[in-house]
Amino acid sequence: MIQMPGESYRGELPPLTQKEVALRDALQRDVEKLGSEIGERNFLHYKELMAAADFLDASFAQAGYKVQRQGYTIDNQTYYNLEVEIPGTQRADEIVIIGGHYDSVSGSPGANDNATGAAATLELARLFAGKKPSRTLRFVEFVNEEPPFFFSEGMGSLVYASRCKQRSENVVAMLSLETIGYYSDKIGSQKYPLPELSSIYPLQGNFISFVGNVASESLVTDAIASFRRHTRFPSEGTALPNEITGVSWSDQWSFWQQGYPGIMVTDTAPFRYPYYHTANDTPDKVNYDHFARVVAGLEYAIAYLSGLSQPE
Repeated sequence: MIQMPGESYRGELPPLTQKEVALRDALQRDVEKLGSEIGERNFLHYKELMAAADFLDASFAQAGYKVQRQGYTIDNQTYYNLEVEIPGTQRADEIVIIGGHYDSVSGSPGANDNATGAAATLELARLFAGKKPSRTLRFVEFVNEEPPFFFSEGMGSLVYASRCKQRSENVVAMLSLETIGYYSDKIGSQKYPLPELSSIYPLQGNFISFVGNVASESLVTDAIASFRRHTRFPSEGTALPNEITGVSWSDQWSFWQQGYPGIMVTDTAPFRYPYYHTANDTPDKVNYDHFARVVAGLEYAIAYLSGLSQPE
């Protein structure tokens, strides 16, 4: 166990700021587009998967970015990771990657898993558009995180991370935004993969979690420290061995395979969310006020990691 810097916020949450209200509304529109209008999107629903990619591509372009599509083909279907980049001003060779997967598991519209992560990636890219970070900053929408591609060569983030390694790119931080929209104040709403963790961490699922492997300890502490300095919302962090159930369950795993530091920002998904990987994972299950607070806090953490002054 690693001691986290700062303290998790406790007490009544303040009213949303005007900026957070606008962010909440934008996030809700994105999640409803992906998780309701488009719905299930994966290799079995390829048309919908491509509709999601086109929506995200067009949204990035509207924010002023030039979108790079990384395509690869499996069984005569081509899949796309979508990347936008802000070149660094002083340490351009050091790369910070923010990403979430936009596909959904078979049989689910995937609102929380993972339209929330895809929407957060998009809205954070909008917030950083026109900024000048010291490090190069990339926002990436990954395809094919869900089975049957999970932990395989067909996983979109592994295709992407492998390319980074082939190009000898210096990825200094990767944040995987994974299932970040569900919160509950009910005692017992939060579960853990190991019983002993229940004596350390809250039993209420009302916090956002920063999870890394042991090799990514410093990235976990840097990210959560910045989040806690600027954000009045509960947060927990940990760096645990990869082998513990759930620790590697998202796109940060792909970057670990290439020797890059990566962490998952998550509401802990199956350890909290009762509609995980079901047909009931719909946009109405997301707490958009809390979701907006988390994304607003991540803006500060990303600004810190990328060497940018504090957000306005």
